[in-house]
Amino acid sequence: MAQSGAGIQELMAAETRASQIVAEARMGRGNRMKQAKADAQELIDSYRAEKQEEFNNMVLSKGGTEGDASAQLQSDTDKEIGDMQSQFKTNAQKAVDILLGKCCEVSLEVPTARVRSTQKAAGINV
Repeated sequence: MAQSGAGIQELMAAETRASQIVAEARMGRGNRMKQAKADAQELIDSYRAEKQEEFNNMVLSKGGTEGDASAQLQSDTDKEIGDMQSQFKTNAQKAVDILLGKCCEVSLEVPTARVRSTQKAAGINV
């Protein structure tokens, strides 16, 4: 009996050690994942900075400055917004007229298929 009690104690100790090993492995895996994520973010940031520098050099080599390109983009955007607003003003009443026309257009004719099915349901033969 003493031998089985010692065996149980030994199994429980082995189970505790195994749990500790698994917990340490999980923590190690989590730490490796965090480190890999940090390394990847660092690589992404350096790549982004490199490409931004290339873009800035390209813009400057084309004879413009960042402010000129931004101002040109803003000007183009404002012009397109103005065009869209004028189109809206010219087409708004047409759209309202079309919608009202479709809403007020009511057909009072009953389709022949509906008439036949109603007559059949009522038992009227024509």
